[in-house]
Amino acid sequence: MTKQNAAERKDLQPLPEPRKEQIGYAVLGVGTLTIDELLPAFAVGQRSRLAAVVSDDHEKAVAAARAYGLTDADAYDYDRFEELQARDDVHAVYIVLPNSLHREYTERAAKIGKHVLCEKPLAANPEDAEAMVRVCAEHGVKLMTAYRCQYTPHHWRARDLIQNGDLGPIKLIHSVNVQVEPDEGQWRLKDKLAGGGSLLDVGLYCLNTIRFLLAEEPSSIYAQTFSTPGDARFKEVEETVAWQMTFPSGVIAHCSCSYGTAQARTLDVFGAEARLTLDPAFDYTNLRLNVQTPATLTEHRLPETDQFALEIDHFSACIAEDREPFTPGEEGLQDQRLMAAIYQSAREGQPIKLEGEGKKDAFRGSLPSQDFAGRA
Repeated sequence: MTKQNAAERKDLQPLPEPRKEQIGYAVLGVGTLTIDELLPAFAVGQRSRLAAVVSDDHEKAVAAARAYGLTDADAYDYDRFEELQARDDVHAVYIVLPNSLHREYTERAAKIGKHVLCEKPLAANPEDAEAMVRVCAEHGVKLMTAYRCQYTPHHWRARDLIQNGDLGPIKLIHSVNVQVEPDEGQWRLKDKLAGGGSLLDVGLYCLNTIRFLLAEEPSSIYAQTFSTPGDARFKEVEETVAWQMTFPSGVIAHCSCSYGTAQARTLDVFGAEARLTLDPAFDYTNLRLNVQTPATLTEHRLPETDQFALEIDHFSACIAEDREPFTPGEEGLQDQRLMAAIYQSAREGQPIKLEGEGKKDAFRGSLPSQDFAGRA
């Protein structure tokens, strides 16, 4: 293949940056998500590399470090976290811990000068999220909420179709994210660790993705919660949440999440001229995007990408170029406030009016480049 032909090929992946120029990360937490998704993402990323692993289980940290070409010296216990300050090759930390620990380790990272990429939800409550945003600002480090669905080609294509008017004026949105959480010992079912139930875990996808697609904030929320009486899994957190959001543009969005039903992850956007569906909408792979008009049904087929590598590489670009991430801490904080309003509405049994935000993408930072976001 000639150089000219290679340059014209849009399916070719760019070569990664030289290793020494990549942004180095310490990953905190070696659970299922880290092992199955995050560590492999570093192996295929273009601008990011794994530099250290931190866990309360030293043997797991050592095993993870060795598996990805690191040494035993790159494995740390939590009580040795501050030793990362001396590692010039560690520029950022990726926090993959129970929600209630996000604030502690964000504060500890900021104080030793490390940027923070934090898994969603940003925290267990709005107060912790506010503190995280504040401490990172005080210490001059960047904070990004790991909202991978704001970095994937399918979600960006959906956003562009909506924002460009391809569906006509948007009227209604329905979104569902439900699954069975069978293990009552799971930390996500402990209020002290999680801060809430299905809403903070899976319902957040519906909430955040709709805000991303519309680029506007809801003006009111009305919600209900339910937990099956006598089910030991839901002694501390809620099983099911259903809520409605009204937006200044007139869009009404209906959302549902649950830990008690067979898995479904869907998004339906109803415009005056066409309907857009993502089903599945929030999976790591095999997303399907369709647009239906009265006369046509079009599937938008986009290349499979490593969603976690995309979000990590975006943060790396922001660190290297001193830009604000597209999903900064403020974006995660806004969702915490909205989820608090959902819980308040469910308790009080009435709608909650919200303060309006006049501009688009009010809590987001710099846009990812078009090719990065899969829009080209």
